Amino acid sequence: EISPFSMALDPNSASGSGTKPEPPAKAPAKDSKKKDEKKDEDLSEEDLALKQQLELYVERVQDSDQGLQKVALESMRQEIRTSTSSMTSVPKPLKFLRPHYGTLKAYYDTMVESDLKKLLADILSVLALTMSAEGEQESLKYRLLGSEGDIGSWGHEYVRNLAGEIAQEYTKRRSEEVPIDDLMKLVHQIVGFHMKHNAEPEAVDLLMEVEDLDLLMEHVDKTNFKRTCLYLTSSARYLPGPDDMLVLDIAYMIYIKSGEFPRALQIALFLDNLQYVKQVFTSCDDLLGKKQFSYMLARHGTTFELDEEMCADDEEREAMQEIISNTKLSEGYLTLARDIEVMEPKSPEDIYKAHLLDGRASAGASVDSARQNLAATFVNAFVNAGFGQDKLMTVPSEASSGGSSGNWLFKNKEHGKASAAASLGMILLWDVDSGLAQIDKYFHSNDNHVIAGALLGVGIVNSSIKNDCDPALALLADYVDKEDSSIRIGAIMGLGLAYAGSQNEQIRSKLTPILGDAKAPLDVIAFTAISLGLVYVGSCNEEVAQAIIFALMDRSEAELGESLTKLLPLGLGLLYLGKQESVEATAEVSKTFNEKIRKYCDMTLLSCAYAGTGNVLKVQHFLGECAQHLEKSETYQGPAVLGIAMVAMAEELGVDMALRSLEHLLQYGEQNIRRAVPLALGLLCISNPKVNVMDTLSRLSHDADTDVAMAAVISLGLIGAGTNNARIAGMLRNLSSYYYKEASLLFCVRIAQGLVHMGKGLLTLAPYHSERFLLSPTAVAGIVTLLHTCLDMKNIILGKYHYVLYFLVLAMQPRMLLTVDENLKPLSVPVRVGQAVDVVGQAGRPKTITGFQTHSTPVLLAAGDRAELATEKYIPVSPILEGFVILKENPDYREDV
Repeated sequence: EISPFSMALDPNSASGSGTKPEPPAKAPAKDSKKKDEKKDEDLSEEDLALKQQLELYVERVQDSDQGLQKVALESMRQEIRTSTSSMTSVPKPLKFLRPHYGTLKAYYDTMVESDLKKLLADILSVLALTMSAEGEQESLKYRLLGSEGDIGSWGHEYVRNLAGEIAQEYTKRRSEEVPIDDLMKLVHQIVGFHMKHNAEPEAVDLLMEVEDLDLLMEHVDKTNFKRTCLYLTSSARYLPGPDDMLVLDIAYMIYIKSGEFPRALQIALFLDNLQYVKQVFTSCDDLLGKKQFSYMLARHGTTFELDEEMCADDEEREAMQEIISNTKLSEGYLTLARDIEVMEPKSPEDIYKAHLLDGRASAGASVDSARQNLAATFVNAFVNAGFGQDKLMTVPSEASSGGSSGNWLFKNKEHGKASAAASLGMILLWDVDSGLAQIDKYFHSNDNHVIAGALLGVGIVNSSIKNDCDPALALLADYVDKEDSSIRIGAIMGLGLAYAGSQNEQIRSKLTPILGDAKAPLDVIAFTAISLGLVYVGSCNEEVAQAIIFALMDRSEAELGESLTKLLPLGLGLLYLGKQESVEATAEVSKTFNEKIRKYCDMTLLSCAYAGTGNVLKVQHFLGECAQHLEKSETYQGPAVLGIAMVAMAEELGVDMALRSLEHLLQYGEQNIRRAVPLALGLLCISNPKVNVMDTLSRLSHDADTDVAMAAVISLGLIGAGTNNARIAGMLRNLSSYYYKEASLLFCVRIAQGLVHMGKGLLTLAPYHSERFLLSPTAVAGIVTLLHTCLDMKNIILGKYHYVLYFLVLAMQPRMLLTVDENLKPLSVPVRVGQAVDVVGQAGRPKTITGFQTHSTPVLLAAGDRAELATEKYIPVSPILEGFVILKENPDYREDV
């Protein structure tokens, strides 16, 4: 009986053509049919033949004749390989071989070492794909015993399954401390296979499991580095530390290796690694590229000195240093304003639109109260920010002799004048020369409040602009130690705004002595702590931390109850902004403080240190703190609620989850938690008016508790900041008539109206930029400082410290895309602007934006928008189209005839 089979099993016929040796296979089938009748009825002719064929091979494999064994194994392998086409069902050969898995395994153990044994191991490894018990890792076991051949030919599903088993085996071997070399050889093969077949995410996942991401460097090339790095950078958000940093490190290396320098710079800034930033400059030899990096550094607010090595040519280096110093910002912003035709100054009345309301509210508005004039000062400052002209503070030159400019100033009472004088700095924002010239007249005033405002105005004008001759320091330094405390605060806060993030030593030596001065009033000390926190934001500077800690320890029982004392822990927290574990030593020290402020300090420090990290455990920690029901006097839950938002704002998913948790806090929390929730909502959706959040805030703005209502109103302003959102504007108009008799709430409504129309809709407060990847530390610091002062509105913003509203200037940035040519002159090109789409790990080249419209630059970008060039004529130097982008001419472009 053997002869016909050995003919049929002739290797040439079986594996050569892949046809099934049919006639002989049918012969014995007749007798066995009776037994299997029941089972096989539903199988088609073909399947039946295949099933019997395979059963026969199984028998042959156990034959004593090696030649037969070999032929049977080869044929079996051929069957399995040719059938793995469909992904939806278990391949037929695997299905039919399932019952024989045990038999083959048992036989394998009895075989002697030989090539045949390896062949069988290969087949068992594939069978284990559908057969092996959970957690047995048999597929991997037999793979390692089998031949070293090409794994890809067994199909994608098999390779993926192997990768999964390797990960489990790896963890097991690590804990047992067994060598892993054989595993790593296999990992090499699998990674190579994945990278060739556009499965970069799977390669990355496997390497993360076996803690060897460096292997990636060998496998990336021009075709797949972008997708690989996109996956790396996106997954970093969801990894626990220190893995997230490792992943970004690798992405940085790949970008440098592939010459994608702007993206490498992005990661260097994310890691806050100035060595890397330097390396990006030295690795790139294209001058335009370096100028583009300078724009990116300026947008991020990084203080950075170029040296010979980064740019040899002195003139070019100076030009680049100017860009990094942000001196071009004002010019670019005004170019945008002219293009969109919004240069016409707006008055507060244009914003309030009182004529749209019914009678009673507009009647109340005409009364000239100091509180209402103060509100108008702020509205005017926010709306005309950076335009250099308005209808209250700046006047045409012919009237300058005794014009109305002085008049508006004196429509404000006492400390109101400080905010009014400072508002001039806001209107001339970023335009240092003209700003200092116009503010100068207030320095000669004999009213201390006006001088204080002028000092603050100087700080505002210089905010986010760096200058070699340090005009702000020169003007403000002498006033820091004056007698009058309002003048001192003006100078101190001015320095904080002008030098935020610069880590300037002169300012440290100027301000730290104040913290230890026993005679200094509490408010001066509080503002000093904040300014030092801003100047040294995220620097973990020991000396400054020490000084603030001592200042906190020196406070008397009575002072600890004051609302301004709460700014000291915040100043301390800002030093550690986003620096995670680095805060731990300081947090330990804070546990020794007076119990009145101990918990408050702890929450503030943690929330700052983990701001923008998306650390889930910290969010849970804050939620746990908010779950406790406490008496009114406990204030530490405020910073805990803000902490939830500060940590969770890192990525969209975290934001959505935090919004839900905050909704729950509103339902179950005590009053002191409910007051902070609107502010947390405002931070999560800042300059990004999401409808559900808008509705929640609208509901809370009518809350019975005025503190909750005021916080909700301010937050409506924050989520709509710079968007001109019509729906929020309508809500605020209605609120202004609803609260027309309540001065403090009306004041909040006015401020919110000013925020919504900030910069006539050209500005944003969102601290995230570069496709929501980078978080500007100074911007977060400014926003968080304002939110902390809003936790106690009655005493700070509605008291005499309303100028804390100007801390927002640190986060104000034009939300524009301005394309410039190679000489950095504005260049108008068509771009498509639409909602950004997340394309991580998607196959092919998916569209990155959806629902786009085509405009000519300069254009405005709303939250979540992304732009792409709509012309082939130019090539952008940076792939991230935001802010200033340099375009170079495309040499391959041909005009269509």
